[in-house]
Amino acid sequence: MAIDLPDNITVFACSPELAPETIHVVVTLPTFKRPEHLLKTLRSLKEQNTPRHFAIIVMENEAEEQDGAKVAGPLFESGDYKGLVIIAHDRGNCNAYNAGWLTALKTFPNFKSLVVIDDDEIASPDWLENLLRTQETYGVDFVGGPQVPVFAKPEHQVWAKHPVFSPHYSQTGRVPIIYSSGNLLVSRKVLEAMPFPFLDITFNFMGGGDSDFISRSVVKGFTAAWCAEAPVFETIPERRVQADWIRARALRNGVISTLIEKRKRAQEPFGGLKTVLKSIALLALSPFRAIVKITQTGSLSIGLYQVYIGLGRILAEFGYSNEQYRQPEKN
Repeated sequence: MAIDLPDNITVFACSPELAPETIHVVVTLPTFKRPEHLLKTLRSLKEQNTPRHFAIIVMENEAEEQDGAKVAGPLFESGDYKGLVIIAHDRGNCNAYNAGWLTALKTFPNFKSLVVIDDDEIASPDWLENLLRTQETYGVDFVGGPQVPVFAKPEHQVWAKHPVFSPHYSQTGRVPIIYSSGNLLVSRKVLEAMPFPFLDITFNFMGGGDSDFISRSVVKGFTAAWCAEAPVFETIPERRVQADWIRARALRNGVISTLIEKRKRAQEPFGGLKTVLKSIALLALSPFRAIVKITQTGSLSIGLYQVYIGLGRILAEFGYSNEQYRQPEKN
């Protein structure tokens, strides 16, 4: 099947008799150096309880070894899975997403909803159907769902309540914004309305390109909801409960918060100054907020998260960016 794609996107594998015009939902699945877990994620998609006609686009972002494409490609070519495996040759989280979303638009003329799941996640059996029903019930353009952490060691489960791992919402319904694409539904009309590249590659190795994209979309008038009944289960390696990783992630989240707010206020009078003053205020208040959180939870790490967010917001004003995805073996 011929698809008009730019040179930095290559079709690695395609399922036979795909019939693109029959597809109403596209699930995009970026992958980078996780071939074994990619297969687990794919199996969970195969087990979805839904009558919807959906296709999967796997976006391999490791253009040299292509381990993910090599394990997934034969499964698509044999017809076990419906969809495509593509190579997103330009490295980076945002580039992978952009490649998959553009491929969806160019391949499937009738899809109405695009869904995202990561290659370190397992979808619950009713995940896809519940996301779609929530979209239909509330008439929104984005639907997010919880990413439930599954830790490598059972004793690490105490970290589930840490802000780095806990979901932003707990109940199904309309929400002002979604903060992550790790479990996300996007309506086609959002992709058709927003400029390409959808995710700003400034965020390629830092993360936050998804939050920035959703924020810009909400400013344009698109709406969001949360579906508590559509969890994915995210595998958390031991590395991510170490103090330096938690600290780096908190600082990064503060940096992203400042960058997104600067963009939102770009056209406001004194918008930059307002952002700086807010950052200073949040940093000044953070020790008191930390004390409250430590008292409530008994966790020093949860309390310090408030301080690191404030520090990250200030550091962003000096050009600091923590590109955790630059070295994936440390992430």
